[in-house]
Amino acid sequence: MYVPSHFAITQPGELHRILRAHPLGILVTQTGGGLDANHLPFEFDPAQGLLGTLIGHVARANPVWQQCRNGAEVMVIFRGAEGYISPSWYPSKHETHRQVPTWNYEVVHAHGHLTVRDDEKFVRGVVARLTRTHEAQEPKPWKMSDSAPNYIDAMVQAIVGIEITVSRLEGKAKLSQNRELRDREG
Repeated sequence: MYVPSHFAITQPGELHRILRAHPLGILVTQTGGGLDANHLPFEFDPAQGLLGTLIGHVARANPVWQQCRNGAEVMVIFRGAEGYISPSWYPSKHETHRQVPTWNYEVVHAHGHLTVRDDEKFVRGVVARLTRTHEAQEPKPWKMSDSAPNYIDAMVQAIVGIEITVSRLEGKAKLSQNRELRDREG
């Protein structure tokens, strides 16, 4: 990813914040047919591994888990806050008439190595962690025990766990830092 130094996110805490706030990642893999992208929710554990670990799951029917050998190099893209910026937003536009539209955004690319975890205990753990994380804000959080055990068993059998050991985190926050303060504030 092209990252000018003034847009680079270098603080681990800020990279982790984006991963947690925007957990729907785009898993990019290389298969025999070329590049493949799958949109998946991930749980990030910064304490596991040198730079952290991403865990998630895919449908058993999704060929990605069979096409990627264990240890395959992958990338997961996490898109943070983003939005279109009209030239009309900039006070300087009215003076110079030399502004163009742009797009401000935050993004993190997590590079790492994928391990397929096709075991029930791991998959149940992933589902439980993702559920706890995303149900925490609900007035009455759903728990796996709220559904019939045989239904949960069938759902767990229909998915395969994945674990990505992160080897590099690359972040970009293009938030008009290259503009003068009055244009950033609008």
